[in-house]
Amino acid sequence: MDFVVIDVETANPNLASICQVGIAVFSGGCLEESWSSLVNPDDYFDSYNVAVHGIEESQVVNAPRWAEVHDRLSKSYSNQILASHTPFDRTAVQRACQKAGTTPFECRWLDTARVVRRTWPEFSKSGYGLANVASHLGINFKHHDAEEDARAAGEILLRAIQESGSTVDEWCSLSLKSNSLTASTEARDGNPDGPLFGNIVVFTGALSVPRREAANAAAAAGCEVGTGVTKHTTILVVGDQDIRKLAGSDKSSKHKKAETLMAKGQLIRVVGESDFGQLINS
Repeated sequence: MDFVVIDVETANPNLASICQVGIAVFSGGCLEESWSSLVNPDDYFDSYNVAVHGIEESQVVNAPRWAEVHDRLSKSYSNQILASHTPFDRTAVQRACQKAGTTPFECRWLDTARVVRRTWPEFSKSGYGLANVASHLGINFKHHDAEEDARAAGEILLRAIQESGSTVDEWCSLSLKSNSLTASTEARDGNPDGPLFGNIVVFTGALSVPRREAANAAAAAGCEVGTGVTKHTTILVVGDQDIRKLAGSDKSSKHKKAETLMAKGQLIRVVGESDFGQLINS
């Protein structure tokens, strides 16, 4: 049962803007060590992200850049099983490496959210978010602290291993990859085998591909595709040209509505089109 869990927090909707990384190392079915580090993303801090994790720009001025943190990760955890809860952390790592000009270190990725969906029937379609599953299993942690999130995800994986009888290596070997992301029809119901099944996605801004193509790819990856932001929306995908404006006030009506709902406590993740494309292909 040896594996490593990673979790990251970002400064803004750009997944490359990692401002904190947390690691939890499990060996022999127990937590062996955990640590976290602030990261200077060389990017702006969005007020909504700060409201979630509480990390201010002033706190990371003297923090290491991603290239330095990644070097530590590479030296310590290359060629090991690296788990994260949902594909967002994996994609953030990949995008941060692209931005820093570094090659992601070799590892075997495992999505603990997909393990949860296959272990407990009540979470097969929805409710498999980290906080909800941890609460169900009686795991206490401080949400949106990267080190705490990594530890909680690792403990959830241990419970799933005990419940299912499958080892972590067996989970890695199971068919957990999503189906092809190129749909031939205008499917809008999420593919139940997709990595993002249970999410409801809405697109806004100028995309690099036709909306129909983007919607089909999202549906193939498991997302239900909506036309407007509602209380059920979980992901808002913003065109890359538009996401670069987010440091200012030039936001679409969908984006502004999403922020209003987020301010009321609704969990909506805002991501750029390129980030989302890599997320569903990871």
